[in-house]
This record gives sequence, structure tokens and C-alpha cells, in this order.
Amino acid sequence: MAAGHDHHHGHDHGHDHDRDHGHGHGHEHHHGHHHAPASFGTAFAVGAVLNIGFVAAQIGFGLMAHSMALLADAVHNAGDVLALLLAWGAAAAGRRAPSRVRTYGWGRSSILAALINAAVLLVGVGAIAVEASRRFSGPEPISTGIVVWVGLAGVVVNGVTAWMFSRGHDDLNIRATFLHMAGDAAVSLGVVVAALAIQYTGLLWLDPLTSLAIAGVIAVSTWGVLRDAANLAVDGVPRGIRVPDVEAYLRALPGVEEVHDLHIWGLSTTSTALTAHLVHGGPGSGEALVLRACQELQARFRIDHTTLQIESLATASACRLRPADVV
Repeated sequence: MAAGHDHHHGHDHGHDHDRDHGHGHGHEHHHGHHHAPASFGTAFAVGAVLNIGFVAAQIGFGLMAHSMALLADAVHNAGDVLALLLAWGAAAAGRRAPSRVRTYGWGRSSILAALINAAVLLVGVGAIAVEASRRFSGPEPISTGIVVWVGLAGVVVNGVTAWMFSRGHDDLNIRATFLHMAGDAAVSLGVVVAALAIQYTGLLWLDPLTSLAIAGVIAVSTWGVLRDAANLAVDGVPRGIRVPDVEAYLRALPGVEEVHDLHIWGLSTTSTALTAHLVHGGPGSGEALVLRACQELQARFRIDHTTLQIESLATASACRLRPADVV
């Protein structure tokens, strides 16, 4: 339940607050990142085990069939295991309680994991494109039978792993993991289709052409995750929240005459924070206003960690954070 209370604010404004005006803080205790680790711990564990086993199988069959394609895909899937472990570690870290050193806890580790995950996948896309371009100039014969069966196994392994993360798209970290696994399933399917086509037509250039097409699809889907993660990493407003709408809501609260020093940023891939100064000209201390605002910001905008400072007109006139260009 949200809690609101008044006390003197820690910002140095160079003035004293009026007795009835202070700082109100409240937040809902329904942070999504608290639930993600508990819900997806099994998915991370199963996904990691499946992919580690699949990488070992790819290496074995790749050496047996003298297939560079399977060995290259094994390296690619080894990167997937790294991505899974990063995301799993970030989800586990998100459960750790705040400390005196890290007062916000470890929530931002999920942003870092999503950023690394997306970057690794885009690097992989680049590697696929380079190899595909090389194979256009010098197509190599492949053992299509082994490639088809190992590719089908890849579709199953990565498809099952992606399915386990398919219901967590509100969490950027989980969404990045889902896209990574779904992209790998598409890669495996493309490898199977290309191998079958080569087997029946003898057109070796179908293999690099399919690889380029799949790389393009992965790049497009991953770019959004990279953009969102980079935005959160530099304290940008989380995707789906419009600052003008939030500001308009705060301005429309009873007794509020002005809103300044408004900031919205992501504490993690699932939790959003807001701070603002509200110039309140109505009667009372504003405690009920703070409680109401915290609850409604959570319900309307999914902002679950709100800190509001209530100021009188006289106090606001001396607030050094009042100008819009001051942070």
C-alpha cells in the first residue's frame, strides 16, 4: 500500500520549508522485478542446461561431419548461454535488498544485462553477415543430413526456451532473452530449410542467402531492445510513458498550482521512479494529496516509486530547482 508522510526535504534549497509543507514519499509495493526472478528462475535454469547440452552436441556432430557451419553455430549458441546466464544473474540480483552502499538495490543490473544481451546478438548478426558474404564467393558443400537433424534439434531447444520467456515482455530483460531465443530458433529453422533446399537443388548459395535473411530479421527485432536498454542506462524516460501526460495529471490535482523539477527514470527494467515538486496553494499539508498521487501514478502510468515535494508559493519562489533548464 502507498504511504505518504511529511518531513523536511533533504535538497539544499537555501531556505526553510513552511511548517505545513514538506516532502511526501510513497510507492506501491508491487514492483514487477520482485516477481520476475521467482517466475523465471526455472526458465533460466532449464534454458541454460538445454543450450549447454545443445552446444556440446553441435561441437560433436560438427567435428564428425567436418561441418564449419555447425561449429560456427555452436559458437553462436555458446553466446546464447552467456546471454542466458547474464539475464539470470540480473534477475537474481534484482531480488537483493537495498543497502547503505546501493540504496536502490541491484535493479539496474537487469538494464545492463539487456544492454549486453542485445549488443552480443547484434555482434553475432554481424558475424553471420560476414560469413555469409564469404560463402557467396566460395560456396562449400555441406553434409545436409546431419545439418537437418541438428538444425531441427536447435529449433526445439531454442523454441522451448523462448516459449518459457514468452509471457514476460513487460520486463526488458526478459523480452531481450525471449527475442534472443526466438531468433536462434529462427536461425535453426532457416538452416534446416536451406539444407533441404540445397539437398534437392544443389544450389549452394541458398545457405548464405538464408543466413543473410535471418540476420536481417534478428537485427530489426533486436534493435528495439538495444535502444530501450541504452535509454534506460542513461536515465531516459521508460518506453510507454509520456512526460506531458504525467505532468498534466499532476497539474490537475486539487490545489496544485505548478509542477517543477519533474524527473522520470527506470530503476530497473520493470520499476519506474518519479520525483517532482508540487506547488500547493490549497488548505492542509498535502499529505492526502501525496497518497492519492502515488496510488494513481501506479495505476495510470505504472510508476511505482514516487517521491513528491510539496511547496508553498513562497517556498517555490526560492527553489533553485524551479527553472525548467536546471537539473
